[in-house]
Amino acid sequence: MRQTPFERIKTIVSSEVPSELLGVLPDKWEKIGSVVTLRLPEELTPYQQIIGRAYATVLGCSSTLHAVGGIAGVYREPCVEVIFGSKQTETIHRENGIRYRLDPQRIMFSSGNLAERKRMATVTKHDETVVDLFAGIGYFTLPMAVYGKPKRIVACEINPVAYRYLCQNVVLNHVSDIVMPLLGDNRCVAPKGGADRVVLGYLHGSEEYLPLAVACLRDTGGMLHYHQVVPVESIPDQPLSYVEAVAMRAGRSVELVHTQVVKSYAPGIDHVVLDLRVVG
Repeated sequence: MRQTPFERIKTIVSSEVPSELLGVLPDKWEKIGSVVTLRLPEELTPYQQIIGRAYATVLGCSSTLHAVGGIAGVYREPCVEVIFGSKQTETIHRENGIRYRLDPQRIMFSSGNLAERKRMATVTKHDETVVDLFAGIGYFTLPMAVYGKPKRIVACEINPVAYRYLCQNVVLNHVSDIVMPLLGDNRCVAPKGGADRVVLGYLHGSEEYLPLAVACLRDTGGMLHYHQVVPVESIPDQPLSYVEAVAMRAGRSVELVHTQVVKSYAPGIDHVVLDLRVVG
């Protein structure tokens, strides 16, 4: 019977890693272009180069990163270290017909959001103006631009490194005529009052940006895609209540169109996105 990639990895390292530690080898990883990222338990640290080489070999990668922490700071930077291969980790990740150039040492990328990136390729209309408040390297902007082909997407990004990759990815995917990248704090650079659709794809403290998201929509209203991490039992009421309160203060009303669970974030907590029609 043909071995799975994980079974092949275990076979390769079994001659150098103690048998009692094979059970804690990570059976999940992020493969981003030619770079694979792992989260290793502390007891595997003495063998991390051996393990990193095995994952890179089996998965066809040139570098292996160890995720030593989460995503940190305003710039949403990953805490990782190279444990095998080239320290030059810039790569091109291909997904759903779209090319993302990035450096996984400096820029986050979640494969768990793949379904939502695909879904965003289907939501826009040709005559729309869209504002993406946390564009990153173009996670949602590029699918909307490549497949939805709206009139304009204003893509805001505060991290200069992510912004540089966003600009490169707009060219790489031939959507320069649609996407206008803006560098800076979205509260300062995002255009107000002209959007038919706003994407608020930020998880921690995203409710702080709801007044801005609502202000970006046209006076006649529009669609808001609001991401949040929520206890399972509070979906969709908790995030919906945040939006309703902000809309009410702005003299507007909200209609919940769709609730989408993006992925499990932690035990009992999901990453969700609410599609909301803001009226007036």
